[in-house]
Amino acid sequence: MLDGVSLDQLRTFVAAADEGSFSAAARRLRRTQSAVSETIANLEGQLSVVLFDRSARYPKVTKQGEVLLADARAVVASVDGMKARAKGIAGGIEPELAAVIDVFFPIATIADVSHEFRQEFPATPLRLYVEALGGAVQPVIDGRASFGLVGSLPTLPPGLVAERITSVEFVMVAAARHPLAAHQGLIPREELARHVQLVLTDRSDLSQGREFGVMSPSTWRLADLFAKHAFLVSGLGWGGMPLHAVEKDIAEGRLIELPIEDTAGGLKLPMSAVYRVDAPPGPAGRWMIDRLKHCSEENSRTDD
Repeated sequence: MLDGVSLDQLRTFVAAADEGSFSAAARRLRRTQSAVSETIANLEGQLSVVLFDRSARYPKVTKQGEVLLADARAVVASVDGMKARAKGIAGGIEPELAAVIDVFFPIATIADVSHEFRQEFPATPLRLYVEALGGAVQPVIDGRASFGLVGSLPTLPPGLVAERITSVEFVMVAAARHPLAAHQGLIPREELARHVQLVLTDRSDLSQGREFGVMSPSTWRLADLFAKHAFLVSGLGWGGMPLHAVEKDIAEGRLIELPIEDTAGGLKLPMSAVYRVDAPPGPAGRWMIDRLKHCSEENSRTDD
């Protein structure tokens, strides 16, 4: 029976879980509610697992369903990614490659890969945007960029495919003369809350109303990572930065890495290549994504 599980059933399962009701999933999938209900019931029968608790007004994913939902998402994303890659490969070389880079991604890696890109695609101009949070996704949604390297927006809008590229080490820092730098031992959250936190803000509306990594009620917000870096070095507050951007400052004593409670194991920010299902990268974009992935894997092995 499990061999009969279809991609359509998995898509319906994911849609129902995302939308919170069978009727909303039906609208998203442009089907009737009864068709969605029947598809879910058939899937439950094939899996011999109850995926939704229907005892309340709205169906709720069961604990067993949550486990299988992650698998369903992975299968759907994998198939969408394969279809998108095939579509991109089948197309001609792009007249221009536009990409948006999350400000947390090491720009030196982009520069290294761009040298190779110029040799591989000498007739294809390169256009790069550097943004943060939703700003790294919006140009992809708008069609201004073929793909984005995204890490600082945890939840992606629907209609996008994400391919894991690497992860970036993230550290909390303050200037050597900042009061937090003199704290002995792990710094509790309540102590952090007494000081201004410098927070990277967003030029788009995609992260509006959501906070990422904010631990203090007192914040100063900057839309530029370089401005945030300058403010940190000046002692105007504390905040998180990608390690590669502050490694030299830490080594030379301008910034101090803060040992924060509950983050003793370090912070890793996953970075992914993100593109639209209906408009995947062509051969040049596909080459750059694969090359960035390969270079990141090589750097990871070197670091180990």
